[in-house]
Amino acid sequence: MAVRIPDQLRPDQLRQYLDPLVASFTSVTKVAGRRGGRERLLLEVDLARGLLEAPPATPVEAFRSMQTPTLRSLVRALEKAADDAEVVGLVVHVGDVGLTASAELHAAVGRFRAAGKRAVAWAETYGEMVGGNAAYHLASAFDEVWLQPTGQVGLVGVSAQATFLRGTLDKLGVQTQLGQRYEYKTAANQLLERGLTDPHREMLSAIVGSLTDTLVADVAAARGRSVDEVRAALEAGPLSATEAVERGLVDRLGYRDDVYTALRSDLERAGGGEVTLRYAERYLKPGGPLAGLVDQLPTPKGKGVVAVVGAYGPIHLGRNGGSNPFGGPSIGSDSLAAALRSAGRDENVRAVVLRIDSPGGSAVASDAVRNAILQVRAGGTPVVASMGAVAGSGGYFIAMPCDRVLAGAATLTGSIGVLGGKQVLTETLGRIGVESETVRAGRFSDMFSTDRPFDDEEWARFEGWLDDIYLDFTTKAAQDRGMGLEDLQAVARGRVWTGVDAAERGLVDTLGGLSAAVDVAVELAGTTRSDVDVRAWPKPNPFAALNPPESSEAPAAALLTGAGAPAPVLLGEGFELADRVLGLLVERAGLPAYGVLTTPWRIRLR
Repeated sequence: MAVRIPDQLRPDQLRQYLDPLVASFTSVTKVAGRRGGRERLLLEVDLARGLLEAPPATPVEAFRSMQTPTLRSLVRALEKAADDAEVVGLVVHVGDVGLTASAELHAAVGRFRAAGKRAVAWAETYGEMVGGNAAYHLASAFDEVWLQPTGQVGLVGVSAQATFLRGTLDKLGVQTQLGQRYEYKTAANQLLERGLTDPHREMLSAIVGSLTDTLVADVAAARGRSVDEVRAALEAGPLSATEAVERGLVDRLGYRDDVYTALRSDLERAGGGEVTLRYAERYLKPGGPLAGLVDQLPTPKGKGVVAVVGAYGPIHLGRNGGSNPFGGPSIGSDSLAAALRSAGRDENVRAVVLRIDSPGGSAVASDAVRNAILQVRAGGTPVVASMGAVAGSGGYFIAMPCDRVLAGAATLTGSIGVLGGKQVLTETLGRIGVESETVRAGRFSDMFSTDRPFDDEEWARFEGWLDDIYLDFTTKAAQDRGMGLEDLQAVARGRVWTGVDAAERGLVDTLGGLSAAVDVAVELAGTTRSDVDVRAWPKPNPFAALNPPESSEAPAAALLTGAGAPAPVLLGEGFELADRVLGLLVERAGLPAYGVLTTPWRIRLR
C-alpha cells in the first residue's frame, strides 16, 4: 500500500496518513495468522509477570517493567474484546495483584463473560503457606477455576500488622516529639506507644473486617455459594486443592498444559476451528510499532477526549520525580497542576479523570493541586476522581474537590488529619561520639533541629499550626463534599476508611474502578463512550520531549521532571548511610516523610 505524505505536515494532520498504515499492518498480520475463515482469538493474561498501576518513574524502571502489563491496558483490552466477535475466550494465569486491582479486573471479567465469552483462570497456587485473598478473589470471577494438584487456596481473610518502635528508640536514646490531629492519626502511637491504643485497634479492626466482608460477598456471588459457605471455607483455610474442590471454590485440578489443552479443545469444538493465542496487551495494540506512534498524536478535530491524568505516589512541591527516597513515582504539584491546566484548556477534552494512588504528603502542595482542579471545573470541564489502592490524607485532599469521587471497595482513603514533629537525636549521636553546636540568629531559626527538644513556646506554636491545618482541611472537605463541618469532622480525626465505609459516610460518591469513573465522566460531559478517546494525559507528539515547553501552560510542562522537595534530613551532612538506615525506620514506622498530610502508617495487609 503506497501512501504519499506531504512534506509540510502538522502533528494533528499526520494521523490521517498513519491510521491507514496501521490498519494495513494489522490486516496483514491477521491474514497471516488465519487458517481459513475468520480469525478466532483466545486472549491470554499472565499476572505472574506483575501488574503496574502507575507508569514507570525512571528509564531504568521502564526498562525493567517493559514486559509488565498495566491495569488500565488490561481493562481496556477486556472491554474491547467483549464486543469483538473474533475473541472467543480468555485464559488468565492468576497472580497476587492486590485487592483493589483484583476488584477492577473482577468487574472487567464479569463484563467479558456477560458478552457470552468463555473465561478460565488458573494458578499453581492461590497462596502458598500464606494468604492468597486477592488472587482467589480474582479467580472467582471466571467461568472455570483451575488449580495445580499440589496447590492451595489461601482464602483466609484479611489481617493487618502495626509495628511499634518505642522500645527500640528508648535503647537508641531517641526522644520523639510528635503532634497529631486526632486520635486515629496513628503514626505517633507507633513511636510513642508499645502496643495498640483503643482507637488504633478500633480502626484496624474495622478495616480488616470491612475488607474481609467484601471479599466473602464477592466470592459468594461469583461462585454461586452462600455467604455462610464461603465464610466457613475461609475459617477452615488455607485449603488443599482437594478440599477447595469439595467446597466448590475450584472446578478442576491440573497443570498449565492441562488448562490450555482443555480450553482450546472446548473452543474449537464449539466454534469449528483453531484458535490463536494472543496476549491481551498485544491484542489491544495490534498495529506493531506504528500503533504506539499513532497513540502519541493529537486527537483529530471533532473527536472528543476523556483525559486520564495520573497522580501516583507521595505529594510534594515542584516537579514529578526525584523526591521519593524509597523509590517509585511521586507527585510534584507543579507537574500535576500543569497537566490539569493543559487538559482544561484543550478544546478536544470533554472531561478529566484524575486517577489517584497516593498516601498524601505536603499540605501546601495538595492545596495547590486542589485549586487547579477547581479552576478546570470553573472552565466547564468536569473532573472525576478515581481512587486506586490508597487515596489518604493529601491523596484525599486532591480527590475531594472533583465533581464525583469513586473508590474501590478495598481502597484505603480518608485519613483527614494532620501529623508532624521531630525526633531528637542528641543522646543517640552522643553515644557514638558525635557532638554538635548551633549558632542562631532568629528566635525560631532552629525550632525543628534534631539537636534539642521544642521549648514550651515552640511547642505551642507548633500545636497551633497543626490546628490551623486541620481546620483548613476539614473546612474545605466539608465544602467540597457538601457536608456540615461538624458532620465532616465526625468522620475525620485522622481515621482511615475502606472505600465501602467511606461511601456510606459520604466521603466518596460511589464504588467503582477506573472504567466506571470514565463512564461517569462521559455522562457528566454529555457524550458517549463511542464519541470519545480515553487517553492518558498529557501525550504530545513524540518530538515534544526534545524541546522545552514554551510556558508553564503548555502540555509539555507537565512532563518536566525535577529534584522535587528534598528527602527529610535526619542526621545532616556527612551521615548519608546512617540517614538512609534511619530513613528506612521512618518509612517502616509511618512517619510523615513527605508532609503533614501523609497517611501516617502503611497497613501490612495479608
